[in-house]
Amino acid sequence: MANDTLHKLIIIGSGPAGLTAALYAARANLNPIVFEGIQPGGQLTITTEVENYPGFPNGIMGPDLMELFRQQAQKFGAQSFFQEVTEVDLSKRPFKVVADNKPYLAESLIIATGATAKLLGIPSEAEYMGYGVSACATCDGFFFKNQHVVVVGGGDTAMEEATFLTKFASKVSVVHRRNELRASKVMQERAFKNPKIEFIWDSVVEEVLGKTEGGKKSITGVRLKNVKTGALTDFKCDGLFLAIGHQPNTKLFERQLEMDSVGYLITKPHSTATNVPGVFAAGDVADPTYRQAVSAAGTGCMAAIDAERFLAHQQVNRS
Repeated sequence: MANDTLHKLIIIGSGPAGLTAALYAARANLNPIVFEGIQPGGQLTITTEVENYPGFPNGIMGPDLMELFRQQAQKFGAQSFFQEVTEVDLSKRPFKVVADNKPYLAESLIIATGATAKLLGIPSEAEYMGYGVSACATCDGFFFKNQHVVVVGGGDTAMEEATFLTKFASKVSVVHRRNELRASKVMQERAFKNPKIEFIWDSVVEEVLGKTEGGKKSITGVRLKNVKTGALTDFKCDGLFLAIGHQPNTKLFERQLEMDSVGYLITKPHSTATNVPGVFAAGDVADPTYRQAVSAAGTGCMAAIDAERFLAHQQVNRS
């Protein structure tokens, strides 16, 4: 098969949205190809145990869940290319997608490139990710029943995460680099009134402290630095939640697709359609609100159905 052969559908991204889209599109005989990128499986591949995906009452490891998604899509004919897309041209159809310096053409496109949680960028954070460090309270809060956790951030997301975590944790300490919050007044008041939430102002996390016992990693605390005095303090805690925002992976589509001020793709109401006919968006790349595997999978299904209907309509118009 030549690399520039015309494909009915190309899917960019391989998290729950991209692989669910691939499954539905393959079953609709669209013969989709999926560019899985440099992190095949998306954010779930850095998650240890997933307990809130329907159908797995005993939980499942994130990478294992994504491998099952992939196998199911491939069973019906979807093809996975473990390459990163470096260029797209959406100015005319067929659309051009470039990966590994090779062009691929597509009659329709589903973008499921996800969003990346903003991290602190320290080595110990990466070492303990999934072992006490998390960027999703909704996903992992349940594991911290009656424990003391730290939340980093000062915006609405941080206040939402901190408030949510009080359902499980015995205490939530919010660490913020300034001496006032950026969150909306309503979110601030809710957090200030919550007796389980305390605030550590003018501080940043310098290092995640942890241990390995019986081959299992866990965190024991964080090293805090006061940004005004420079003083370092070792602060005991059982978990660290990063709530400093997400960045949608949409740089590739700048000046081609409509986005909001943060970079999330804008879709039409009750649809996954973008402003370019034949281009659809699914999952976290177009979802600043929910950011869950199951909601991403749902929009992946929707995008595949939208693409199938778009292609059928084009066929009718041509005939």
